[in-house]
Amino acid sequence: MKIGIIGTGNVGCACAMAAVVRGSAREIVLINRTRKTAEAVATDIRYGIPLGHKVHIADGDYGDLGGAEVVLITSGVNEKTGGATDRNDPQGRLRLLEKNAQIYRDVIPRIVNAAPRAVLLVVTDPPDPLADVARETSANAIVLSAGTYLDSQRFRVHLGKHFGVDAAHVEAQVIGDHGTAQVFLWSSARVGGAPISALLKQRGENLADLREQVEKEVRYANITIIEGHNASQYGVGIVAVRVAEMICNDERAVIPIGSFQKKFGVTMSLPSVIGRGGVIEVLEPEMSGEELVGLQRSAEFLRSALDRIRGT
Repeated sequence: MKIGIIGTGNVGCACAMAAVVRGSAREIVLINRTRKTAEAVATDIRYGIPLGHKVHIADGDYGDLGGAEVVLITSGVNEKTGGATDRNDPQGRLRLLEKNAQIYRDVIPRIVNAAPRAVLLVVTDPPDPLADVARETSANAIVLSAGTYLDSQRFRVHLGKHFGVDAAHVEAQVIGDHGTAQVFLWSSARVGGAPISALLKQRGENLADLREQVEKEVRYANITIIEGHNASQYGVGIVAVRVAEMICNDERAVIPIGSFQKKFGVTMSLPSVIGRGGVIEVLEPEMSGEELVGLQRSAEFLRSALDRIRGT
């Protein structure tokens, strides 16, 4: 199995490291605008490979993507550099869209020409509208957005912390866009099968209070991380590589991930079956009236953002 990673900035490096440590593929190709940087990253990681899984990692050019099952795209201006770290800014990551769309219009055709059968996973922020830019740039490409898979993991972790349980046993999803308009599915959130609402009632706690606290922590987790470490990279690196594994291994796993939703006219996240062909099936969950309205609002937010950059 072969994975390509475009961009060796903070997130690209985190993806590369996660892929090697997890043994996600036998071959990993790193591509960067400055090839010397990709070469340095590949060399650095290569020195640790004898202690783990058998993986070949190397720098390359777009032509070296041939035969890749998945290509992770991390190129672009990040949140700190692009000025997207203000909690009071409703645009959030969408502030990066115009600059990163220009980068995507350049790199996507190169990727598709070299690896026409590869699934493209957009990791760059904002991933949902950039997935639409990629899809419109190369109509035959299979394009996914990393979407709200990371947000859902954050949701699970914060709920696990609140209830004092392993987050792996928390069922909770965030859908919609990977941004300020994301939708938390509180109505279906559970711990070991028990609804969150029932657990809170048993503990004499208020759902509104927990909701305000957790949504704030999850929605702005990236900014909190950037304030302490300059870049939010490791969580998304692990998550992106896990998606690549699902595709390469044809796992048929069900996760919230971004794909083009005809019903809404944009790429955004819904629970989806993931396998070799990308999204095999979308499973739209039962939602409360408030959650459904939130999802529609999320789609409108993304459509407006795309309208602003089309033709630029």
